[in-house]
Amino acid sequence: MNTEHQKVWLITGTSKGMGLHLTKLLLSLGHTVIATSRNVSMLEREITTHRANLYPMALDITSDLEVKKCIQKAVETFGRIDVVVNNAGYSLVGSMEEMSDEEFRQTMDVNLFGTVNIIRQVMPYLRRQQSGHIINISSNAGYVGFEKAASYNAAKFGVIGLSEALAQEVKDFGIKVTVVAPGQFRTEFMNSIHYVKNRIDVYGVDEAEHLWSQFSGKQAGDPEKLVKILLQLTQLEHPPLHLLLGPDTYELVTQKRRQEEAEWEHWKEITLSTNFD
Repeated sequence: MNTEHQKVWLITGTSKGMGLHLTKLLLSLGHTVIATSRNVSMLEREITTHRANLYPMALDITSDLEVKKCIQKAVETFGRIDVVVNNAGYSLVGSMEEMSDEEFRQTMDVNLFGTVNIIRQVMPYLRRQQSGHIINISSNAGYVGFEKAASYNAAKFGVIGLSEALAQEVKDFGIKVTVVAPGQFRTEFMNSIHYVKNRIDVYGVDEAEHLWSQFSGKQAGDPEKLVKILLQLTQLEHPPLHLLLGPDTYELVTQKRRQEEAEWEHWKEITLSTNFD
């Protein structure tokens, strides 16, 4: 690989799933990967080849101070960060009534505020170098609300909104932003789902847990294709701000948009009636 095309990547959530697939691909191509995870030992067990450019770092992304120290150390070591992938996350399954305050907030801390911490702490370096690409991993659950997934929906909807705002803030500094919404890909994500501890029978969380556990390993999406697309995004002069990944996501989101437009049109008369006469 031509050294001028080698980049320094900072990726969260790399010990399994999409983050691990992406880390392995990048290392095989000669890129440098600052691979963060709460479980660095698991990451190091998984990476058995092309380790020369691997820089594993234990990181709790919910700690703004830890994030600040991690990014500072990474820049001191490599002189720059070219691509940031905010990938770490998990889903909590349960109804709003069943979720404890702690369960809801932890989901938001990891899926939304962890991303915010990374962005806030990396921006001074990206702005100074006048380059960079921030890739935020959302989900089709960032566009479509699903029952028994309210905290995950709230976080992933938030990731899309903050990505849109961020893109406007940083475009004059040569920094690109893409928010990616994958559907169901065959990773360990299903096995990492958290379920509410307090369960009320009428909401059917036991049945949902059985369904999701049976679905694990049968997802249609190929994670190797997904991570190759992420790499391709960083090679584009004008990458998309929004990218849906997977036929399931495309169908869900476009159907939701059609339903929204029909609803907006149905209530248009009331919508337009609010100005002073």
